[in-house]
Amino acid sequence: MSDLPVIGAQLTVLDLDRHRDWLFEKNRDLELPEFCMADILRSPDAFIDMALKKLDGWNGRLGIHGPFSGFELDVKDRELRAVVQARLNQALDVCERLKARQMVLHSPYDPWDTHNLDNGPKDREKSISAILDTLKPAIARASDLGVEMVLENIKDTDPGLRRRAVEAADSAALKLSVDTGHALWAHVSAGAPPVDRFVSDAGELLGHVHLQDADGYADRHWVLGEGETNFHAIFKALGELDVKPHLIVEINDFSRVPESAAYLEALGLGQ
Repeated sequence: MSDLPVIGAQLTVLDLDRHRDWLFEKNRDLELPEFCMADILRSPDAFIDMALKKLDGWNGRLGIHGPFSGFELDVKDRELRAVVQARLNQALDVCERLKARQMVLHSPYDPWDTHNLDNGPKDREKSISAILDTLKPAIARASDLGVEMVLENIKDTDPGLRRRAVEAADSAALKLSVDTGHALWAHVSAGAPPVDRFVSDAGELLGHVHLQDADGYADRHWVLGEGETNFHAIFKALGELDVKPHLIVEINDFSRVPESAAYLEALGLGQ
């Protein structure tokens, strides 16, 4: 049992009391989702203060979900890019105050990119440049803070696209994330590789995993065990890596987070 990876979770600040014992018993990894919202990033003090108070004595690895609504990281308009950079900087302010070590960002890639980025000889290069130009100030500050930003697959059908962007950044402040439900949708509905291949493609750049169950038709965020995800294959791929990514249960019903971890424990995959 002690050799099995410890499963963490995404929980709102308001849900921390309900799951305090479960979270503290193994200092499980935690991700706070509130700070993806622009309104909260403008005035985060109340949520930061609550989190610091509720997490006093906890020694796990803390992350936040960064902002994503209304923009993509490959934005090419310089004026709009400045707005995105300001929002990312607000989120890094939160990381600094919480001493969070990780922040989740959304990949801009989608099935259109998979099929069209080879139309022009430099289209792939331009795509990566746009992402890294947007992220340049955030990467520099995250590096100074010791924060690892992780790029999560959303509509991605080719896991190599965002991997190559992270490789080009060549910074410990930018790594990869795999969301199991998003990858299952991409596999079943859009012809992408199976979920475990997203993990193996990320390789040693993998810093974070969102664990959810789904059916491949939609982004369900079901309790683990209620869908069609092959968690045996996923954890086999994880076990072949030297890195130890944050393993975050990300489901819609926060009250059933421990149930999802117990499902993986019953399979002999986690604790």
